[in-house]
Amino acid sequence: MNPITPLASLLDELASGRHNARDLLASCYSQADLKDKADARIYTRRFEQSARAEAEAVDRLRAAGLSGGQLAGLPIALKVLFDVRGEVTHAGSRGWQPPASRDARIVSRLRCEGAVLTGHTNMTEFAYSGLGLNPHYGTPENPLAPGRIPGGSSSGAAVAVALGMAAGAIGSDTGGSVRIPAAFCGLTGFKPSQSRVPRDGTFPLSDTLDSIGPIAPTVDCCARLDAVLSGHAYRPIRFLSLKGLRFVVPGDYMLDGMDDTVAYAFARRLKTLREAGATLIEAPAPVLAAIPELMEGGGFTAAESYFVHRHSLEQHGDQYDPRVSSRIKRGASISAADYLELCRRRQARKQEADQWLQDYDGLLAPTVPIVPPTFEELAADDDYARLNLLVLRNPTVANMLDLCAISLPNHAPGELPSGLMLIGRNGSDDALLRLALAIESAR
Repeated sequence: MNPITPLASLLDELASGRHNARDLLASCYSQADLKDKADARIYTRRFEQSARAEAEAVDRLRAAGLSGGQLAGLPIALKVLFDVRGEVTHAGSRGWQPPASRDARIVSRLRCEGAVLTGHTNMTEFAYSGLGLNPHYGTPENPLAPGRIPGGSSSGAAVAVALGMAAGAIGSDTGGSVRIPAAFCGLTGFKPSQSRVPRDGTFPLSDTLDSIGPIAPTVDCCARLDAVLSGHAYRPIRFLSLKGLRFVVPGDYMLDGMDDTVAYAFARRLKTLREAGATLIEAPAPVLAAIPELMEGGGFTAAESYFVHRHSLEQHGDQYDPRVSSRIKRGASISAADYLELCRRRQARKQEADQWLQDYDGLLAPTVPIVPPTFEELAADDDYARLNLLVLRNPTVANMLDLCAISLPNHAPGELPSGLMLIGRNGSDDALLRLALAIESAR
């Protein structure tokens, strides 16, 4: 398996007999043997025994002329906050949790559709950062830019796909944790409307903001994985012309602080879309100016993660990454009245955003306004905090306003990686994927 091979091509090769599921799995594990380092792990645990059994089952079914499901034989990696029966869902921590007694709902769905689950991948501890650093398992380098971070919190998931250790991966997205590493690693990452994919058996960060989505090579790959995650049958995305479509580009907030590389790549992509017939409207977005007020004092993430971790912090606080525990502890100072007021304000902003987006087919912005920082740039705590907020700023918009969003690769060969983000109204996931395919094709 080549490092970046679309799922459709792999499925065709499996169906034609050019490859079998066992060979694909062996290729993924061979890549992991070569590139997974003890001090900067991509997989924190491989499911070698069960994965081989799953691959053999798919091959036997195919040999008998039977379908193994929508993803039959595809090696898929899981962020280590999804329960897998018998495995510890440590969510990037040192792992004091008991093994899971059952599979997460999405894990069951993947198994039912023939996916070969390769293992649990590295992540920021408890998903509480967009940078991807982990002091317990190490942080893998960016596969496109050595010496730079992979992005997070689904760091290992993206790196595994980029290096051919899995055909696709499933991550979580609370403020960009699928889209940030996808953008930094040259992949596509889809954050659905929150209610689209069930979160049963997922270690939570913020019940209000958490979403589950795929990281994969292309839009069609994400659509195939999303169909299984959401419990739908995959349908090929029909062609959509960009002519006559209207996209808004916020003239403020999401374009602030862009570095030169990202700004150049973003302007180049907008030019391509205009030439393909799309109408791009730069306009102020008053609703975006209200996002910071929803994040004061840590907002939903601090309040809800403190609820989850308050007892574990008492018992295992010395085992937490200090950069994570300090952020969780901010939730202790958010009162019930503050939290309810936050819920009220968010609801108003969601309605405002939905009304504003009715005039457009989607919103376009850089996924992240900067290229992946170097590890050295994050050495000091103050720099870590500043850059983390900057990296999270744009993708957090979709979570805070309960919208769907996707990040597409936006760099040319020789450039540092960046992403183009398309955001759509809540519940417009299928339409967003059609639009994203049209944008992906207009390169």
